Amino acid sequence: MSKPLTGKTAFITGGSGGIGSACAQALLADGASVTLMARGQEALEATRERLQTYTQEGATIEIISGSGLEKEDVIRGLKVAYDISGSLDICIPTVGGGDIRPLLMHDEKSFMSEIEYNVLSAFLVIRYGAPLMATSGGGSIVCISSDAAKLVFPWLPAYTTSKCGLEGLVRASAEELARFKIRVNAVRPGLTRTEATSDLFNNPEVYKRFAEEKPLGRLGEPEDVSAGVRYLAGPESSWVTGQSIGIEGGNELRKAPDMAEMVKVIYGEEAFQQVLKGKAPFEDN
Repeated sequence: MSKPLTGKTAFITGGSGGIGSACAQALLADGASVTLMARGQEALEATRERLQTYTQEGATIEIISGSGLEKEDVIRGLKVAYDISGSLDICIPTVGGGDIRPLLMHDEKSFMSEIEYNVLSAFLVIRYGAPLMATSGGGSIVCISSDAAKLVFPWLPAYTTSKCGLEGLVRASAEELARFKIRVNAVRPGLTRTEATSDLFNNPEVYKRFAEEKPLGRLGEPEDVSAGVRYLAGPESSWVTGQSIGIEGGNELRKAPDMAEMVKVIYGEEAFQQVLKGKAPFEDN
């Protein structure tokens, strides 16, 4: 029997990461062919080898090294996905992230770099994937937002701003691209276990601080997020667009944890005290 995504092709940036590879696994298991893009060739090859067992008959896994922040790389990756069967049905830009850094420790370059990391990376996939999807008769784009788009996380101003901007892009793109039967949605994860967040998960005090704000009492796993992405990518969500679904253990019912102690560990007590006095500790005088 055919799977729900049999014959569909998908393109995922950040494809060797925890969330990206979990999304690929979910799509492959339901019959899709998947093209993974990331900067590291070795990590991509290891991911492809690990995911081969989930590939269904007639489907393939392709990999291509490139940056999700470079237009030419994204276009190359999209073409690889499209050329598998002459269509592009699903795009999942997972590139993103940010630093714990108070506002007064940012300058214009550090602040804008997080906007680019979280918004530009999604824009490039939407902008250059949409024409291929339009020729394919439509498709689904699923972005990775954050509960920081809904909650104000103390000491994460650039990341919070960028994820709010991403959700604005999702809504605007969904409205414009609906005429081509292209749906654009997002998931809004809470803190999720990945290579980038492993130190936070391995710190009992940090884990407790985050988990106590979640009614379900635990932090996220990549499979929690990929399940939501799979729903938005597939036919089950055919009447859903312009939405962002919270996958965060209920944290949005409460409040964001205050990461002041982490700021102190990263930048030092003296620098943090300067911030609390309204001073920019790293500003050249």
